[in-house]
Amino acid sequence: MSDKLNRDHAVFINWIPPLIEILKAKGGSATPKEIREGIAKKMKLNDAFLSERYEKSGQLSFNNQVYWAKQYLAWEELIDTSKRGVWALSDKGWNVSFGYDDALELVFKWIKIHQDARKSKATTDEAVDIVELEAEPEKNLSLLEIIKNTTPRGFEHLCGRLLREYDFEAIEITKGSHDDGIDGIAILKLNPFVNMSVYFQCKKYDRTVPIAHIREFIGVLSTEKRGVDKGIFITTGTFPTSAYKLEKSHTALELIDGEKLVEMFEKVELGVKRRDIYDPDPSFFKQYTE
Repeated sequence: MSDKLNRDHAVFINWIPPLIEILKAKGGSATPKEIREGIAKKMKLNDAFLSERYEKSGQLSFNNQVYWAKQYLAWEELIDTSKRGVWALSDKGWNVSFGYDDALELVFKWIKIHQDARKSKATTDEAVDIVELEAEPEKNLSLLEIIKNTTPRGFEHLCGRLLREYDFEAIEITKGSHDDGIDGIAILKLNPFVNMSVYFQCKKYDRTVPIAHIREFIGVLSTEKRGVDKGIFITTGTFPTSAYKLEKSHTALELIDGEKLVEMFEKVELGVKRRDIYDPDPSFFKQYTE
């Protein structure tokens, strides 16, 4: 570890630059566990350091430090966190490059902001609420339309992000035209004893996916030498009836069409905001209209 790491009291500042780098390397999102493991490997942290705990709480100090690194990046709106705990780069986060001095400047900036806020008895949250109220509303596109507007590569990374929300781990997006019919690989941990290897294919379609693409995907799954337990074909379009017949006869195949894809985003509230809508009850008002 570096001299700066040894002599700084705020050790978490050292984890800010690699945290950003790891998120970029993983396609923009990762679980806290993947982040911690990535930092430990990149910074060559030994087991003794990783197992250190705070005397009072007994909490692992490294885990807490990584959390604080994330918190300062979240205040700067460089990363977002989902309700299921996945950390992801914002658009702003993709365009930054952090060194130690940059991280130090960021931390001092937000320490001052919070000190000033306490002095004026105002909170950062209140300031954010005001900004959101004044923001100009965007054009009301459906979730599926927004997903269709992503680039082909962006759609692959978006699908990887969605899978993380459903507890998939070790997600990797394959590189371009040399993917051999596979856009990504992942691991689904079913329980402490059993893991499932998963390949996924991501295709943006406005209409029906040609059955030939489904057959090709099945062929890749059956001939893959490394072995695969499940293959997920994800599309913004629809599948023909013959594709669902193939799904029934091939237990390793899972089909996700545009409608189901939207449901999956909404279930974990990824990229969507919940809104309550109230419909009038005519029976209640009847007594006042007669």
